[in-house]
Amino acid sequence: MSIYACALCGYEYRPSMGDSDRGVEEGTDFEDLPADWVCPLCGASKEDFEYVGKEEESD
Repeated sequence: MSIYACALCGYEYRPSMGDSDRGVEEGTDFEDLPADWVCPLCGASKEDFEYVGKEEESD
């Protein structure tokens, strides 16, 4: 799963963690986040996020 970071504040969205404060379940890919989802730290839109790498697979 891909990690995306907010270009404005550096927050990293990690699918393995989701965003429980906004009702996003663990395992939700960035691409599957609702269109109106915003950065939990600064309120930036999804368009302000950039791909930064892949999460390591855990066994």
